[in-house]
Parts: sequence; C-alpha cells; structure tokens
Amino acid sequence: MDTDIDRVDISLLQMSDSFFPTGLYATSNGLESLSQIKKLKRKDISRFITIHLRQVIGPSDCTALGNAYESCRKRDFASLLTADKSLYFMRMVEETRSASVRSGNQLLKCVSSFTKYKKVLRDYQNAIRNGNATGVYPVSLGVATWSLDIPKNKAGLILFYGFAVSVIGAALRLGILEHLERQQIIHELRPVILESIMKNIERPISNMWQFAPGLDILQMKHEMMDSKMFIT
Repeated sequence: MDTDIDRVDISLLQMSDSFFPTGLYATSNGLESLSQIKKLKRKDISRFITIHLRQVIGPSDCTALGNAYESCRKRDFASLLTADKSLYFMRMVEETRSASVRSGNQLLKCVSSFTKYKKVLRDYQNAIRNGNATGVYPVSLGVATWSLDIPKNKAGLILFYGFAVSVIGAALRLGILEHLERQQIIHELRPVILESIMKNIERPISNMWQFAPGLDILQMKHEMMDSKMFIT
C-alpha cells in the first residue's frame, strides 16, 4: 500500500464533498440576482467567482480560517472568539451572514458526531450556545479541520473549493452552465485558488479585509427578491 496516503487525506475528501451537509449547495452568493439582470455566459461565472475569491473569500474568510486554526493549535480560545466575531461583523448583508452561521453550526454538529471530541471543539460549540460566538462558517471550518488533523493550507483548499463548487452548482441549476463547462471553470480557477490561499492563510486577523461593493449590492438585491431558488 502507498504509505503517502493516510486517513487525513480521506477526511479532506470527505470535507470537500458537495454531499457534506453544510447547506452550501443552497447558496448562490448573489449569482441568482445577477442572473435576473443580465444573460450570463461561462466567462461571466468564472469572473464572478474570481472576484469573490480575490476580494472577499481570500482576505476575509481565509484569514479568519487561518487564525481560527492557529488559535486551536495554540489552545488560545480568546483569539478563536476574536476571529469569530471579527468575521461575523464584517459580513454586512444579513442574508449572507445568517447563511454562513447556519452552515458553520451544521458543520460543527456533523464533525462532532464522528470525530474524537477534542476540548476546543466542545468549548466552541458551548460558546455558540451561550451567545459568546456565532459559528460563522470559515471559523467553524478552521476548528473542524484542526480537529481532524487536516493541515491548515489544505483547510484553505476546502474553503475555496467549496465556495467555487457552490457557485458553479448554482449556475448549473439556473441553466447558465452545462456539466462540461463546470469542470472547465474549476480547472481554470486552480491558480487563483492556490494564490489566494498562500496570500491569506497566514494573514493576521487585524489585517483582515474585503472590498467588493458590486457583490454586496447583488446580495442586498437578492434579499428583496420575492421568489428565490437559493438562500443567498
């Protein structure tokens, strides 16, 4: 047997699987409202995801994940709560913020059902129940991947891949993409994903930022839509 393959690799695949019950499949991150404004093509979807990764997911979500992971490693619970609250309050759109909290809490519930119950995971869930934390998804992912011994950089890979797949899946259900186009976009996004992980996974929480006002407006418009296929 190839000794380069171990249980951590299987955990990584499990966490990256679109069947993992976090609810990300029900999000479009503003793509649904954009599709109401203009007729979208494959290049539009690729650009939409790239802007998200470079301007939002990288400098904010990946930064929070990296800091949460390090807080678990150092047993620094106060820093973990700081990462949680910092990211939560940076999310200006209520619909998106609430979806992230729901996904994060569902992730923790699922992981705690099968992983060795490490103290920091239990303490974080208790803090959420007591109102001292929110469980926002990237921070919950940092706690979960640390609990499963998944390396930090690969935890970032799960974050970016999961986001890209959720948007591409939304594009498929909206009738914008075909299956082969989905795979082409994922292949094209590889350098953007890798670059974004390396730029942001070690970023201090004090330097966390995001800037994509056009995307914020799309998500605000989605909140006001009367009929929706997706929750964001």
